[in-house]
Amino acid sequence: MTSSLESDITEVRARINENGRIVLPAAFRKALGINAGDEVLMRLQDDELRITTQQLRIKRAQQRARKYLKPGVSLVDELIAERRQAARDE
Repeated sequence: MTSSLESDITEVRARINENGRIVLPAAFRKALGINAGDEVLMRLQDDELRITTQQLRIKRAQQRARKYLKPGVSLVDELIAERRQAARDE
């Protein structure tokens, strides 16, 4: 997934304060769509800290799923049709 972050700042140096806090640079927050008070998801992966949002994870999952769908196919419509058929069969 490409973001505007890649064309701006991709790496910065920061310090952890005495309370274990770090400030996310404004350019990073903007690129990720993070606002004050938003919840973020953090994960340790390959000895690195990764920070993202639930919305970005959903978007990434949707993009991955699209590779396996025929154009014009709606998974929601297919699921609803399957549930209706199952209800009729009961």
